[in-house]
Amino acid sequence: MENKDTDKVYALAFGAHPDDVELSCGATLLSIIDEGKPVAVCDLTQGEMGTLGTPETRKAESVLASRVMGYHKRITLDLGDAKIQYSDATLRELVGIIRHFQPDVVFTNPPDERHPDHMKASRLVYDAVFYAGLKKISTERDGRRQEPFRPRHLLYYMQFKHFDPAVIVDVTTTFERSRKGILAFSSQFYQENSDKEPETLIQRKEFLSGLEARARYLGEQIGTRYGEGFTLPGPLGVASFSSLFPSG
Repeated sequence: MENKDTDKVYALAFGAHPDDVELSCGATLLSIIDEGKPVAVCDLTQGEMGTLGTPETRKAESVLASRVMGYHKRITLDLGDAKIQYSDATLRELVGIIRHFQPDVVFTNPPDERHPDHMKASRLVYDAVFYAGLKKISTERDGRRQEPFRPRHLLYYMQFKHFDPAVIVDVTTTFERSRKGILAFSSQFYQENSDKEPETLIQRKEFLSGLEARARYLGEQIGTRYGEGFTLPGPLGVASFSSLFPSG
């Protein structure tokens, strides 16, 4: 019988807005999917305050991006674009999502960022990852009490602000495909007929080429063509030295 209490995935990627995940760690998520491991995505808001497009447009784009990327599932919450608040109710909602998907790895926005929503999302997810493991915090889904569960790893992806990554993932084989997930959000990026639209940071013609330049720079740091960088809130424990540092 199907267990409706959980929907186990290997990785769960949170973003404050639709497209955060695709822009920042999409190629890494594709690498995980290529390894046969399921990936889920949770957008905290519907991106309704974006200068370009509409909430309906962003919803359709999110569906397209999920299909292109091959996610196991995508959830879009309604915590309020430009209105995200830290509250017990919001925290419990995220705890419930983590307990439902039981991910080994969680990705989320970095704690120091240009957009306030990104920083708020980062704090919420960090706390939810911890609190999801506490037995005395009770959450329910579909009328059933959820079991405590704490993910093993939390990684912050890189957005507007550059940081010295603790981990760089070789995404040479997936970077080009990840662009399709990004371009699914076409209303947000430069198009030949978009000169009459208000210019935003990511709508500039140079933005996508800048993303590629960063991926090439990070790849160069590890001797590959493309890379995506991540940092962690604490040290990474190593159980098997040779699996982390394999022989040639």
